[in-house]
Formats: sequence, C-alpha cells, structure tokens
Amino acid sequence: MSATVYTESLKLHQKHQGKLATQALLPVKSKEELSLLYTPGVAEPCRVIATDPAKAYDLTWKGRTVAVVSDGSAVLGLGNIGPAAALPVMEGKALLIKEFAGVDAVPIVLDTQDPREIIATVKYLAPTFAGINLEDISAPRCFEVEEALQSVGIPVFHDDQHGTAIVVFAALQNAAKVVGKEFSKLKVVVVGSGAAGIAISRMLLGLQCLAGTCETVPKHQRVGDVIVVDSQGALVAGRSSQNIYKQALAGLSNRQQKSGSLQEVITGADVVIGVSGPNIITQEMVRSMAPQAIVFAMANPIPEIMPELALQAGAAVVATGRSDFQNQINNVLAFPGILKAMVDGRLKKIDLSMKYAAAQAIAQLVPKPTADKIIPSPFEPNLASQVAKAILSNI
Repeated sequence: MSATVYTESLKLHQKHQGKLATQALLPVKSKEELSLLYTPGVAEPCRVIATDPAKAYDLTWKGRTVAVVSDGSAVLGLGNIGPAAALPVMEGKALLIKEFAGVDAVPIVLDTQDPREIIATVKYLAPTFAGINLEDISAPRCFEVEEALQSVGIPVFHDDQHGTAIVVFAALQNAAKVVGKEFSKLKVVVVGSGAAGIAISRMLLGLQCLAGTCETVPKHQRVGDVIVVDSQGALVAGRSSQNIYKQALAGLSNRQQKSGSLQEVITGADVVIGVSGPNIITQEMVRSMAPQAIVFAMANPIPEIMPELALQAGAAVVATGRSDFQNQINNVLAFPGILKAMVDGRLKKIDLSMKYAAAQAIAQLVPKPTADKIIPSPFEPNLASQVAKAILSNI
C-alpha cells in the first residue's frame, strides 16, 4: 500500500475535521417554526410516544438511524489503540452506511473495555436507535457483549464477526463453482481464531452458538469440514488453552481431530482462509493443498500471502481484503444492506437465516463467477437494497 494513501488521508481528515456532520431537516427561521419544532409543539409527539413507544420510529430519527459502537480494542490491523484513535474508523463506517444504504449512523466510542460496562451502556443507548453495529471489539469479549444484548428490543450486530462471515460465505460459494468442487465437500482451514475466524467457521459449518455451546442447524448449507488454527495450532476437542468459544467450536469441527501446526493441517485442504496476520501462509503450504486450491488471505494491510505468490504456488482462486487486488473480500458488501434491513423492517434481531439470505444475495450478484471475479464490487448498483430485500424476505 502506497504511503501516499496514508498521507493524503491524513490531510483530508485534517481539512474537514473528520468525515461527518449533523444536518437540520427543517428550517428554524420564524417564531412559528420554532413553536412547531420545539416548544410548545414538540410536547405532542412526546405525549404520543409516551402512550405508544413504537411511535418513536415514526416521529423521531430512531426510525432511520443506527449507532456504530466500539471500545477501540481491535481496530483494523492496528490492535488495541483505544477509543479516541478508533473514532476515525467509526466515522468512516457511519459514512459508508449513509452512502451505500441511505441510513443515518452515529459513531460512538466508549472509554471502557469492561464487557459489563459496554453491555450496560449499549442497553442505555438502545431507545435512541433502530439498531446497533458493534465494531472493533476484541475476542473473546465481543462474543459475550453481543450475546448479552440480543434482548434489548433492537438488533445488535457485531460486524467483525457476522459481516465478514457473510461475505466469506458468499465468496466461497462462487469460488467453489470456479474450481468445479462441491461446496458441501470442501475441506477448509481457517487461520485465526478471533472474532472473524470463529464467526466464519461457525457459518461455514452451519452452527448456532451461545457461549460455550454450539448446535448444527439442519437446513443450512455447509462445507465438509473446517479446521481452525490459532497461535498454538489446530483447535481440537480436549486441547488445553482454549476459551469456551474455541472449545465449543472444536467439538463440532476438525472431524478427524487433527492436531499440529498450520503447515501440518493444511496439507490436502481445498481452502485456506486467513484472518490473522502478515506472511503466515507460505508457498510451500499452498503447494501442499489439494489441486485447484482456494486461498483467501484477508489480513490488512499485508495479507497472509501475497496474491502473486499464492498463484505461483498453484492456487486457482485468490482473494484478499485489499481494494488494489482482484476479489476484495470486505464486509462493506454486507453491513450497509444489513443495517438497511434493520431500519426498513424495524427488526428486533438479525438471526442465522437472515445471515445466510444476505450471503446468497451477494453471491448471486455474480451469476457467472471467474477466478478474477467471485464477489461483486462495493459499488455494485443496488447492492445494499438487494441484501436488505433478501433479509426481509426471511421474516
């Protein structure tokens, strides 16, 4: 990535003092307008909402606005940089939600990384918004936070988990078509067991999980098997040093109970999906995979293996998380449509069926996938609308 991008981005942020501003929808130029928009007229919508709280969707910005909430503990590839340093990313996320989905969004960063405090704060914020997008909260705390907020009356959706998993699922469906392999027989290795790695693995296996338990959801499409690899090797049932989320996943993945390093378990795999760090996957590893291998190297800004090296080693389809290579797998393909569905449908939750519907909608926007195009562009016309429509059709 050129240093010029970083320099120009910094200049742009400084020039505009960020990326967002509020805008009045109505003028206040006279006493009459003031009396309608504030006192005394504003008392009437207050009275109506007090009688029927659901009217807040019609009479306030609640019906069209979501929040983007972070504690700054896992920001992009920068790690735990804290809330203030995370704010440019949250502003950017809010901007994309508005630009791609037409949904107003408010960035909120919290000066705490205590899960209990985050949970309490989001509960207190819920009356203001139609949905909450949790962002850049580190694992395993992110699982605890999201799970605890599923009954607040509006959808609470951790995009680093589910947005990424949805787009990976869509891309892998199309990649399987390109290489002529059955999706249901794919042997997949996932490198990284953070929020994205766990969520991708759960979705590929068709699992519904809550804390330390997972169960297979019968009707959903799934791959043949997934082996998840963390810094200590493959997740396997009974291995020490696995938190409850890894333990639950280990019990329903890695069916042959393979143990060992990435280099050991990648041999013969059809797919490797990297959500870890730079240069972790070698050409030797790619050569050891099954013929017509699929490589998704999604670490940013430096992927687990550079695309040209993966192709030289025999990979048939390669994707990254970067916009300057073919096949960018980015959750921007999913979250605008998901948040649009939250607002348009006044949803209470985003469930597993909705996530699969979103993935199918994204995959179908590339009806004839090729090695160079397995996923649509973020600028695909009506992308967010198509994703939202697919989600709402599952209600």
